Amino acid sequence: MKIIILKENLNNGLNIVYRVAGRNLTLPILNNILIVAEQNFLNLSSTDLELGIKYWALGKVEKEGSLTVPAKILSSFVGLLPEKKIALEVKNQTLYLDCENNQTQIKGLDAQDYPIIPKIEDENFIELNMLPFCEGLAQVVDFTAPNQVRPELSGVYLNFQKDRVQITATDSFRLAEKTLYFEKKISRECSFILPQKTARELVNIFSEKDGQLKLYLSLNQVLFECPMLETPHPQIQIISRLIEGDYPDYQSIIPKKYEVQIALPKNEFLNQIKTASIFSGKNNEVKIKVNPKKEEIEILSQNPELGENKSVLTGKISEASNKTKEIATIFNYRFLIDGLANIKSSTVLFEVNGEEGPAVLRPEGDAHYLYVVMPIKTT
Repeated sequence: MKIIILKENLNNGLNIVYRVAGRNLTLPILNNILIVAEQNFLNLSSTDLELGIKYWALGKVEKEGSLTVPAKILSSFVGLLPEKKIALEVKNQTLYLDCENNQTQIKGLDAQDYPIIPKIEDENFIELNMLPFCEGLAQVVDFTAPNQVRPELSGVYLNFQKDRVQITATDSFRLAEKTLYFEKKISRECSFILPQKTARELVNIFSEKDGQLKLYLSLNQVLFECPMLETPHPQIQIISRLIEGDYPDYQSIIPKKYEVQIALPKNEFLNQIKTASIFSGKNNEVKIKVNPKKEEIEILSQNPELGENKSVLTGKISEASNKTKEIATIFNYRFLIDGLANIKSSTVLFEVNGEEGPAVLRPEGDAHYLYVVMPIKTT
C-alpha cells in the first residue's frame, strides 16, 4: 500500500474512527484501526463488534493495500504532525509515515485478521436532516437505563411514521420524547431501538455537520451514512446492531391532562432547583408546592445535618382544572435539572398532577418536546 493524503483529512478521519477502537484484552486487534487504500480513497475503519465506523478521504493512491495499526499510537502521532501532505506506505506489516521532516514506523497486524464490519444490502433508505435529528437525539439520549433485566430500556426508541419520527428514551423514572416532522412524507414506516452508545456517537460525529443523513435498515442492523462534499461517495458510515425486544407502551405514561400548568422562567427555575439541591437529603429530594391562587411555586429542601432552604418563584397559570387547590410534590432534583437542561426555550411549562402523578416539563411554544418525571412517593 502507498498513498499520499493531506494531514487534515487523515486527522479528521482518525478522530472519528478512534472513538470506537479501545482496550480489548480478549481480541487485541480491535485496538487497531483498519487502513485500506483503494481507487482514489483512503478508508479508515474501526469496530467493537457492536458498533462500526468507516471513514473515507480522497488521496493519491499509488499502490492499493491494507494494514491494521494501533489506534492510539497512530492518532496521537498524526495529530502532532504539521499541516502538510503525508505519505503512507506499508512494508512487511509495518506502516511507514513521511511528513516533511518527520519519518516514523508503526508496527501493524494483518488486515485479513480484522473482523468484517457488516453491510446492509437494502438500497431503500430514509433521508434525515442531520442537525435537527442529532439535536433530537441529544435531548433524549441521557435518559436511557443501563438495565440488563429490561435491555429495551437501555436504548433510544425511534418510531418512523409517514410524516414524522418520534425519538424517545426512558429509565422508568423519567421519559423524554422529541418529535421531528419531515418536509416530504417517507414511504417506509418502521421502528427500532438504537443502543445508547450509537446514539451518542451520532450526536458527537454529526451534530456540527449540515446536510442529509441516510438511514438504511435491516432486521438487526442500522446504517447511518453521510456523503462527501466533493462527490456522492460516502464519507462516514456508522453501522450498529439493534437492541432486540419490544419497547414499552410509553404513550400511556404521558399525562393527557393536568391539575395545574404554570409557566416559569427556565433559568430561574433551574437555578433555584440547583440551590435547593445543596440542602437535599439522601434521596436527592426537593419539595415543590404549587400555589395556583398566588401563581407561584415554593421550592423547599432540608437536611438535618446541613440546614434547609426555601425559595419562591412567580409564574403564570395558563390553564388548570383547579385554580385554588395547593399541590405539594416531592421530586428527585437531579431529574428536574436534567429535564430543564434539555429545554431550549426561555420559558418552561410545568404541569403537575397531584402528589403522586407524573409531572411534565415542556418548552413554551414548542409542542415537539416533552419531559415526564415521576415524583418520589412518600409512603
